[in-house]
Amino acid sequence: MNLNFFKELTEELHLGVSQKGHPFRYFTVATVGLDRMARLRTVVLRNVTENLMIRFFTDKRSKKITHIKENPKVSMLFYHPQKLVQLKIEGLASINTEAASLKAYWDKIPLHARKDYATTKSPGTTIGTPEDISYVENQDHFCAIDITPFKIEYLKLKSPNHLRVRFTKKEESWNSEFLVP
Repeated sequence: MNLNFFKELTEELHLGVSQKGHPFRYFTVATVGLDRMARLRTVVLRNVTENLMIRFFTDKRSKKITHIKENPKVSMLFYHPQKLVQLKIEGLASINTEAASLKAYWDKIPLHARKDYATTKSPGTTIGTPEDISYVENQDHFCAIDITPFKIEYLKLKSPNHLRVRFTKKEESWNSEFLVP
C-alpha cells in the first residue's frame, strides 16, 4: 500500500477535527434517496476515529436523515487549497442512536450553537421571513451521523504530474492502486 499518501490523508482528516481553521473542518456530503437525485450539503467534521469513521452532527428532521434511511451509501468531498489535496470518500452512513454518546456530544456543543438543533419547524420548511424562526424550550432535534468509509481517492495537484491513488477497504485493511489523474 502507498503508506505515505494514506498517512497524509489520515493526518489531515484528524487535523480537520482538532485544528481550528483547517480546510477539512467543513466538507461536502452527498446523499441519494429514493428519488435518485444527489443532494449535496456542507457539514462540520466533528470526529475521525483511528479506523477513519467520520462523524458530523445534524437535525434529525433533516432530509439527509431520510436519505440515509433510504440509502446509507454517501460520498464526501474534502479539499485543502494550500496543499492542493482533494479527498473523495465513499462510505456507509448510520444514524447514531446511543443516548449516552449523544448526550456527551450535546454537552460539548456551545450553548449559542444548540439553537441549530432546536427550531420548532424542521430544516427546509418554507417561512415568510427569517424572523419567523422560533425555537423549542428544553428539547432538541440533535443527531449524529457516523460514516464508515470503504473507498478513498486521494488527488494531489502538482507539477510536473498530478498524483491520484485509490484506497479500497477489504475487511479491516486498505489496498491501494494508482490511477490516471
